[in-house]
Formats: sequence, structure tokens, C-alpha cells
Amino acid sequence: MLAASVISVALVAGTSFWSFGLYIDPLEREFGWSRWAVAGGFSIALLVGSVASPAIGRGVDRYGPRRVILLGAVLTAGSFLLLATTSALWQWFLYQSLAAIFRNMMFFIPYQTLVSRWFDRKRGLAVGILGTGFSMGGFVVVPILQAVIDTVQWEGSFVVSAILTVAVIAPLSLLLIRDDPSDMGLRADGDTQPEGEPPAPVVVTGLTDRQALRTPLFWVIALALMMFFFGMFGWTSHAVPYYESVGYSRWWAAQLLAIAAGSGIITRLVFGYIADRISRIEVAAMALCGCLTLSMVALLVTGGSVAGVVVFLMFWFVGSSGGPMIEPLLTARTFGIAYFASILGAIAIISQSGQIVSPIIAGAIFDATGQYDWALVMFACTMGLSLLLYWLAWKLPRPELPVVSVVTSGAGGEDAGQPAGG
Repeated sequence: MLAASVISVALVAGTSFWSFGLYIDPLEREFGWSRWAVAGGFSIALLVGSVASPAIGRGVDRYGPRRVILLGAVLTAGSFLLLATTSALWQWFLYQSLAAIFRNMMFFIPYQTLVSRWFDRKRGLAVGILGTGFSMGGFVVVPILQAVIDTVQWEGSFVVSAILTVAVIAPLSLLLIRDDPSDMGLRADGDTQPEGEPPAPVVVTGLTDRQALRTPLFWVIALALMMFFFGMFGWTSHAVPYYESVGYSRWWAAQLLAIAAGSGIITRLVFGYIADRISRIEVAAMALCGCLTLSMVALLVTGGSVAGVVVFLMFWFVGSSGGPMIEPLLTARTFGIAYFASILGAIAIISQSGQIVSPIIAGAIFDATGQYDWALVMFACTMGLSLLLYWLAWKLPRPELPVVSVVTSGAGGEDAGQPAGG
């Protein structure tokens, strides 16, 4: 199940998140659109996707991740085919928005929900392994898509993305994904039931999304994540054009992005290992924000020289290691797993708002100044603010988690208790 999730996340991340920057220059040259307009398509898509996140989260909790992933794979492939037909700016905005909604059905929320259901004491390591899929998407898929764009243009890249989405994710979901360990007669972490022993009850605890929304900690965590993703996604979406703006070839720009992504294959495993051994993820998040701030400062001070990029990558390797992992780990530890997907969807509508505006602002800064220096200053400041918010979250007490149900860990997964929390 985890292996299938890693492969799926790698493909989705590679064809969407990591590849955004590959389309900026080709679309500018073909249609004469401004940089902020092209980036605006990504931002509007993220806005629509984040608004849809709470509904997707509730759907995952109600129908199970597997069904939602299968439907999302088919619809996402269709949206990629629509993107290949783009000829006007309004179409770029509309098709990107549709892709964002459907992509959310088979990306962050359902796979993080699977990991949270299937793993308990090894959850940090499991989330770390899942995070390597996010990194592999940039390391493996981005160079492939760049080669496709160079060969058959950007339209062909979207067609290839559509084919890969259906050909890879649908079969993996049908053959390997199961919604809950009890569907296979297992417990969390893959534990089996010893013969001759009665099924051990599994106590499920957690707040509902409405209860979580009433806690100050929810809003502090959501704002910290918003600032974190503002800087991280804003940089990633403009990394390729940034490298080109300071003199690197397009090939080298794509390779540097792939190197930065590939580093996460190791660093996210390390972060996951550490996460299982610390009581407060907020402390680790503060360290990550500090490293990402220094990475932006390194580029700003050195002007993107070879030495500056090397220093940048050193800090980026560490700072980005827990990027896609902080959100699910904080959510599970703070609010429980009973309504995990619904709460994750509620957090996403806030946290993803940082991703919505950062590409547009960075693109507008480049259009106005011809360089990315002030964008780097902006990214460094938002990372610093995120650090302060994580510090505040660390100081706030966590809510008490009510028992929602007691589930028998036998093959049937029968509910043996009554809801106690919402």
C-alpha cells in the first residue's frame, strides 16, 4: 500500500507541482502572455483547489480514499487533455482550475489519510517514505517532461501527463490500495492478529473539523503552514526562470530543480525517522524554516553565482526535507485521526492560500524589475514569519482528544463502540 502511494504521489507531484516552471517560458513565447499572467493560472488553480479541499476531505472520510483516488485519476487525465488544447488565457485559467480540483482528489489528502490510518507508532517514518514520492516527482518526472517539451512542445507534455496518470495510478489503486488495515485483517503498522487471541480493540480518537476550528491552535498552525508554503511554493514555481534570469541554460535550470527535488529522497526519510522520536513537530518545523530563510539569503547575497547556488542547495536540502510532511504530522498529533481528512481539508484552504498568491507576486516583481531579488527578500521574510508562528504553536497547549469509536481489528473492521465525540 505504501509503495503504491509513493509511486502515485511521485507522478502527481512531478506532473503538477514540480513542473509548473517548465511551462512559463514556452507559453510566454507562444502567446505573448506576461509572466504574472502565466503564473496566475497556477495561482487561480490553487485557489479553486484549496476551496474544494474541505469537500474532498469529507468525501475521503465518508467514501474512503480508494474510491476518491480512482475518480480523481480519470478526471485529472481529462483535465490534462483540455490543457493541451489551450489557445486563450481564459482557457489556461479554467483548465488549470479543473486540474487542481481533480488533482486534490488523488494527491495530498487521500494519501496522507491512508498513511495516518495504516500507521501509528511508525507514522513519522511512513510519512517520510511517502514524502520521498514527492521528491522523486521532481527528480525523475521533471527531466522527462522537459525532454518531452523539447521534442513535442508543451501540448505534448500535457498529453503524456494524461496517459501516465491513468496508466499508473488507476491500476495501482485497484490492485494495492485498501482504505483501512481492518480491510485485510490487519492492525496499524501492518501488525497481524496472533492466532488464538481475541481481536484487540483499536481506540479511535480525535476532534471533528468543527471542534478543531474552535481551537486557537488550529489557526496558528494553519497560518504557519500558509507562510511556509508561500515561500516554498513561490520559489519552486519560479526556480527554473530564476536560474535562466541569472545566466544558466534552460537545461541546467531544469537539472538544478531536479537536484533540489532529488535530495528530498534521503532527507525526508531522515526527517521521518526523527519525527517518530520527538514529541513536538513544531520544533523541527522551526529548524526547517530557519534553513529555508538562509537558502533565500544565500541566493540574494551571491546573485545566483555557482558558489551561491551550492550554498543555497545545502540549506535547501535540509529546510525542504519536511516540507510536505509537517502538515499531516501536525494534524494527526494535534487533532487525532478520527476526522483526519476533514480537518486536513479545512487546514488546506488556509495553508494553500500562500501558494495561491506567491507565484503571481513573484512574477509581477520580475515583470516590474527584470530580476527576482525582491522576490527572494519576500520569500525569506515569510519563512521567518512562519518560524515565529511555529514557535507560538509550540507554546500553546494541545486539546484533549475524545474517544470517537472503538474498532475491532479483525478482518471485518466492525465498529464495536458508540461515537463519543461528534
